[in-house]
Amino acid sequence: MRRRLLNRDRLIELLEGASRCRVAVLGDAMLDVYLRGDVERISPEAPVPVVRVRERRHALGGAGNVAQNVRAVGAMCDLVAAIGDDVAGQHLCGMLEAIGAPVNSLVTVDRPTTTKTRIVARSQQVVRVDEEEDGDLDGAEVDRLLTAVRRAVDDAHALVLEDYNKGVLVPRVIEAAMQAARGRGIPIVVDPKYRNFFLYRGATIFKPNRRELEAALGAAVDLEHAEALPATFARLGVEHLLLTLGEHGMALVSAGGDIERVPTAAREVYDVVGAGDTVTAYLALVLGAGGSALEAAVIANYAAGVEVGKLGAATVSAEEVIEAFDAHALAPMAPSV
Repeated sequence: MRRRLLNRDRLIELLEGASRCRVAVLGDAMLDVYLRGDVERISPEAPVPVVRVRERRHALGGAGNVAQNVRAVGAMCDLVAAIGDDVAGQHLCGMLEAIGAPVNSLVTVDRPTTTKTRIVARSQQVVRVDEEEDGDLDGAEVDRLLTAVRRAVDDAHALVLEDYNKGVLVPRVIEAAMQAARGRGIPIVVDPKYRNFFLYRGATIFKPNRRELEAALGAAVDLEHAEALPATFARLGVEHLLLTLGEHGMALVSAGGDIERVPTAAREVYDVVGAGDTVTAYLALVLGAGGSALEAAVIANYAAGVEVGKLGAATVSAEEVIEAFDAHALAPMAPSV
């Protein structure tokens, strides 16, 4: 008989604790725009479909999506990010205010708010248009980010660093955020990208995807041969490595070489957009509530299984996570830890 990783009472206890947490989310916030319509003809101007738009929808993306998943559990969230002095930035602020998230940690910079517009016809994405400047921020803009970071971390139970390579997580900001969080003894969850991959020493959970990790290391990561993993941790300097493995779920690797497999909890995969943000949010919430890294990975895995059944970047509530747990009550999951 296989182990179960978590029991229902502990799940509820951690989710209730998570709802009382405050999470500081630092990173690249984006505005997602969805234009939905129908295709009935090909353009006479070029061999491309003509999409007649029937619906326009805005959503929080990137670090903004992490923040709204934190709020969906009932927890408080300080989002530290950069926006432009533009209509997209106003939309982003308005959506944060609508979910009860403060906007005083958003820093207005001299560049457009990162906006990704997806044109969708008959549930198929036709094209995506990105409006952004992704060079590293510097000078006075970084100074204002540092002030916001220190203020947000002062009141937080956990810190998230959400990097999409859009210029917010520069070395000075990463160093200051990590130092502030370590000084307070709060957990740190990192979703990295390639620019500053090795600057997160001391992180509690480091969450690249497998392709990103192997590209950064310049070598394949062989989870079947744990004896090679200590060298990886020596380079990264983190406590735990969480790898998402698609239909094979997740693998939580600890600095000591222990590997825990977390089977997928997805019942139906409709859209994977935003699933990683949901995982990041739940990792921080469960760690902030006093859960172990393994408990955080298991609960985040349930949340991801719910999220991929929704269209676009979506939130997942605590009630939905409990329902997903109940639906998989007979699935192989491991002892309460």
